[in-house]
Amino acid sequence: MKIIVAIKQVPERDAQVRISSSGKWIEESDLQFAMNESDAYALEEALQLKEKHGGEVIVLSAGPERAGTTIREALAKGADRAIHIEADDLTQRDALGVAQLLAAAAKQENPDLVLTGLQSDDLGYGQTGVIIAELMGVPHASLILHVDKTDTGLTVKRELEEGWFQDIDLPLPAVLMIQSGGTKLRYATLMGIKKAKTKEFRKISAADLGASGAPTAILETITLPQKQKSTQIIPGSAKEAAATLVEKLKFEVRVL
Repeated sequence: MKIIVAIKQVPERDAQVRISSSGKWIEESDLQFAMNESDAYALEEALQLKEKHGGEVIVLSAGPERAGTTIREALAKGADRAIHIEADDLTQRDALGVAQLLAAAAKQENPDLVLTGLQSDDLGYGQTGVIIAELMGVPHASLILHVDKTDTGLTVKRELEEGWFQDIDLPLPAVLMIQSGGTKLRYATLMGIKKAKTKEFRKISAADLGASGAPTAILETITLPQKQKSTQIIPGSAKEAAATLVEKLKFEVRVL
């Protein structure tokens, strides 16, 4: 089974973000970058499928030259080869523009399965994988926690609301959007890092895929959100107040 995994390089979650001098994007020169979290889970799912059923895992990523470090990380974890779509204007492309790049490159490989993360940590559109499926003309499913290969295609486990799950069958080829937390991520071993240096790493330009233009542009200056503080008195007994506080921390502040 040939599996393509689309990954994205994003700023690390705890990075201190500053607005660039142009006011149209963030200052990237002093940021540290990492693999998008849900994309890392998509890669892990692909590697486990390969270990069970054989085949090939191909990493596909669009972005500037610095994205190569994240692609090498994926190769070190066990991907067989990589395709890097060199696109310095990725931040100016909406979900459709990025999906057009990835779908065009994926079609050239004629894969059995394409895996993406559920959404990116930086923009959070949650649309790219769905659009890739539409552009490729294949079925898709999102919020995937686990994938099993069957004689007729795939059985996938989806996470729904309020602790509910859904098992559905899909034919191949297909596109799946993987949810974070469905499995345990592996680390790149020293041997894997050494092998990654010798694996195929193909670079192509957006122009080679017939998608050289950027369809969107930021017209207004962007700003950081304003920090606000507020105090709320919770009425009731200590037991009642504690229960209310836990509910607020879970569902309003979302820190539990």
